Amino acid sequence: MYTVFAILIIITSILLVLIVLVQNPKGGGLSSSFGGGGGNQIMGAKKTTDFLEKATWTLAITLIVLSLISNFAIPRQNTEEATEIKAQEQIDDAVIPNLPTSPLSDSE
Repeated sequence: MYTVFAILIIITSILLVLIVLVQNPKGGGLSSSFGGGGGNQIMGAKKTTDFLEKATWTLAITLIVLSLISNFAIPRQNTEEATEIKAQEQIDDAVIPNLPTSPLSDSE
């Protein structure tokens, strides 16, 4: 599940970068090439600017929401499982003395 969120965050980030790069702060970016001179165009400069601004805000909000939601999808271990694993590792690492295996020892 976390992988899905990571992929969505990457796609949203790339789209956001592209939308921001298309804009020009002085009004000469994509909006001027679409709405430059004629009034009979389908999409004027004002509508293009509005679209780019709305797309920027939408993608920025989407990126923040996806980042916050992905925090809950990160795989974590339960504290009980982590405690059991640590206890098992301590048992495995403990030094066990060699005990005689038969009831009769070699000294007899």
